[in-house]
Amino acid sequence: MITYDEPLFRPPSEAYSLILQVSLGCAWNKCAFCEMYSSKQFRVRPEADVFAEIESLSPYSDQIRKVFLADGNAMVLSFDKLSRLLDKLNASFPKLNRVSAYALPRDIESKTEEELQILADKGLKLLYVGIESGDDELLQVINKGENFKRTSQALQKARQAGIKLSVMILNGLGGQKFSEQHAINSAKLVNEIQPEFLSTLVLSYPYGEDHFKQKFDDEFIPLNTIELIAEMKVFIETLKLNNTVFRSDHASNYLILKGNLSRDKEELLNRINGVLNDPANAKLRPEWMRGL
Repeated sequence: MITYDEPLFRPPSEAYSLILQVSLGCAWNKCAFCEMYSSKQFRVRPEADVFAEIESLSPYSDQIRKVFLADGNAMVLSFDKLSRLLDKLNASFPKLNRVSAYALPRDIESKTEEELQILADKGLKLLYVGIESGDDELLQVINKGENFKRTSQALQKARQAGIKLSVMILNGLGGQKFSEQHAINSAKLVNEIQPEFLSTLVLSYPYGEDHFKQKFDDEFIPLNTIELIAEMKVFIETLKLNNTVFRSDHASNYLILKGNLSRDKEELLNRINGVLNDPANAKLRPEWMRGL
């Protein structure tokens, strides 16, 4: 059976998936805002160990339909390793219909279009990418190690290969100084990618605000609740999406927003404007719930 190296993270939509750790930690692990894998040294797990775990699940083979590859960016594995892994999963789980993973843009960029198409044909159907921001200045400040151009090109290449994308933007990431350019350039980047799924989370401070400020390579003044929602308004106003499922319903979000963009764009903006025009009577998620 499987013994996990904790902490273990997975997207909410992978709640009923088999979680398979093919790597431990995050290959980058330098972002100012992220503490998810700070306790781990990145390494790729031996293929023999992973395959042995897959084989140990043979009594449940007919029950496994979705597999999520952990940890932080399993797409960092070489094409050959991913290809062999997908072959093993397909041979072991006859009813498997989707394999997914976290990815960094550089992980996708390192694969050719043909390689991505082969991986998609073998069942790699969905990648989760924390874009965080589309603003190059802010991306440098938070030490993301990515930029607008590479993120756009890499993610479009994945979509063209038949891999769906679920991308995430961090509301409030740049504080007051970067708020407007963060919202506008993030929307412009998402517009170029046209992902199937888009979500927003609010910047949080698991080790305290002062700890984040020490890692943030600039002056940082956090946004209050209304400023966060105002930033979200600019972001959604700038979005020009054709058919993207949008969710802003994580525990960190004050205002719950769900819909399809572009179909529900005006409705979402109306909800935001309702809060901004009458904040005293706005129905927002209480502060104590944001940590749940």
